[in-house]
This record gives sequence, C-alpha cells and structure tokens, in this order.
Amino acid sequence: MLKIGLTGGIASGKTTVSSLFYQLGTPIIDADLLARELTRIGSPALSDIIDHFGHTVLYPNGSLNRSALRTLIFTDLAAKQQLESILHPKIRTLLQQRSDALSSPYCILVIPLLVEAKMIDLVGRVVAIETDPSIQKKRLQQRDNIDLSLIESMIESQTDITLRRKIADDIIDNSGDITRLQTTVNSLHQHYLAQAKLHSPSNSSKLS
Repeated sequence: MLKIGLTGGIASGKTTVSSLFYQLGTPIIDADLLARELTRIGSPALSDIIDHFGHTVLYPNGSLNRSALRTLIFTDLAAKQQLESILHPKIRTLLQQRSDALSSPYCILVIPLLVEAKMIDLVGRVVAIETDPSIQKKRLQQRDNIDLSLIESMIESQTDITLRRKIADDIIDNSGDITRLQTTVNSLHQHYLAQAKLHSPSNSSKLS
C-alpha cells in the first residue's frame, strides 16, 4: 500500500486537506490525534510528562493542559526536545502499526513534524501544504487566541520552507478558497490511486 506523508507548517490547513482526502474514501492517520490518544489520563506517556514537567501542565481533573505545555515548549528548547523524546517514538510505532493494518490503495499519514522527527522513511511519498505566513498568523490568532510573540516562536521553530519543498513530491497551495483546494485534492487523489496501482504487489509480479 502506498503511504503518503502529509506535512506543512502550523495552521497551514493540514486538517482541512486531510478531511477532503477522507471524504474521497482515503484512510487518515493523524500524528496529532495519536499524541492525544497517548496522553490520556492514566497513560504511561502522561506519567512521563508529569515526571519531567510537573503538575503545572495539568488541568485540575488530571488531564493534560495542552495550552500550558505548548507555551512551555515554544519558549524552552530543552523542554521541547524532552517532550519529543517522550512522544515521538510512541507516535512512530502507532503510525507504522496502524498504516500496516490497512488494505486500501493508499493512505494519508498526517505528520506535522515529518522532517523534524525524522519520519520520512515511514512514507513512500510526501505532500506538503503551503500558505502565506500572514494567513497562518491570522488563523492561529482566531483559532487558539494566542499572542503574536508565541505565534512567531511557533512558526520560526518549524522546518524552513525550502527544506520542506526539497523533500516534497507534491505541494498544495492553501492560500486560496476551498473550491480551489478541493480541486487540487481531487486531482492528487486520482494521481495517488494511479501510483498505488502501479506499485501494487500484484502489478509488480506481472512486470517481473
């Protein structure tokens, strides 16, 4: 099965794009959702986070305060690296296991930190989403209600756009309207179906 790694900067529209692929029948495995699953109350990963960062990153009910943790890791590089060392190996394992269990022609692995977390080897093709930085900032302010200085830190901490373009097989420009975006996704969907068929085991055996 062909595995497509979908990546892009924060607030570039990864959720919107993956939703459009999902509407076309494509299985989606989202690393951010796996991270939420891994950090539920009582989970080993949450225990590790508490051990390293204390109870200040928790809500009174014991669940993870993602807003507090986000502020911490984007203002403290060592804290960011520590959190990644806790979560990334576990996320990687789940991405591998759940994608291997699928039987569809292709699937989408949404991995925001595809480059940073060195997970490119998990996928056979990469699609990167790009959008204007001013749009990213506006979306973050509206969606998460965070101040501009933190937004700047979050954007600056991510992979340089030049590097993301180097590893991308396909690029989606998400600076336009939803109709244009849907047209792009529909076109890529057909392309990925053709690629998946071309590289399927049954087709490979016919060519050998």
